[in-house]
Amino acid sequence: MTVLAVGVVALFAAGCGGGESKESAQAPAPEATEFPETEGRTLREIYEEYRPDNDLAVFPAGAVFEKGKKQRFAAAVFTAGGDQINDADLVFYAANGPDAKAKGPYPARVEDLTTKPQFESRTVASDPDSAKAVYVADIDFDGTGEYRLLAMLKDRETGALRTALVSSIQVGADSDVPKPGDKAPLVDTPTVDDVGDVSKIDTRVPHSTMHDVNFADVLGKKPVVLLFATPALCTSRVCGPVVDVAEQLKAEKGDKAAFIHMEVYNDNDPQKGIRPQLEAFGLQSEPWLFVIDEDGRVSTRIEGAYSVNELEQALEKVGV
Repeated sequence: MTVLAVGVVALFAAGCGGGESKESAQAPAPEATEFPETEGRTLREIYEEYRPDNDLAVFPAGAVFEKGKKQRFAAAVFTAGGDQINDADLVFYAANGPDAKAKGPYPARVEDLTTKPQFESRTVASDPDSAKAVYVADIDFDGTGEYRLLAMLKDRETGALRTALVSSIQVGADSDVPKPGDKAPLVDTPTVDDVGDVSKIDTRVPHSTMHDVNFADVLGKKPVVLLFATPALCTSRVCGPVVDVAEQLKAEKGDKAAFIHMEVYNDNDPQKGIRPQLEAFGLQSEPWLFVIDEDGRVSTRIEGAYSVNELEQALEKVGV
């Protein structure tokens, strides 16, 4: 598998070349009671009953999922024309296989990926297809193997319901990616002092400020935010926004935690393969965020897009 796993590439591929995304804003999850109960039906039966909409496309924001309760599941929603939809009430339904009974609804909140203006990079500002928001739900994956998902949207003005099938995901597949509670791999990350020219280790414009410490020097000594992302080379259009998010939180909390941005490709060239730090973490996709506690254990990991709000919550878990 290449570094850009299919599920992550697909997240914003539909948006490339399309119109501008609708205005995004943080929004709480709707009440589950506002949506139909499953009543023993399959996903297909629910899909066909509630206005299946072929003009909607819903893409998961990750490819690595664990078995367990309340697993973070994020996805982006697009129109057929490539516009991102961020202003609907939405729930997910899930089924462990094509013929299994559906479970849900799982309400999704809107996580806004934008930052304060002073932290928005030119990389993001100049890209009309840059990600603006994702829908995030906590889903119970109580089995393993293929999971099928369905998104149901409710128009906030008319109350009309419509459904869209979501790309299937694999739950519990073999993965070497450190999980919460695991010790983080001890790796060196390059700093500005090591390379001199920061462009060698950062594709963001302007360059991020998260290259002043070596991960190996701070692991187990203080909380660490370690972000694997390549803003200029990210096919999923997510990396720029999440690096901006980390920049904002570094400005606000950088005295309490180390913030490290790690680029993805050797010499910032996709033809030269991924950097050894990604291999050490077992990563096959990007971006990935790891928040690590002062004992050197992973506290939070997020594949794909995340908001300022989500990173703040992850930092609170490690006392920052």
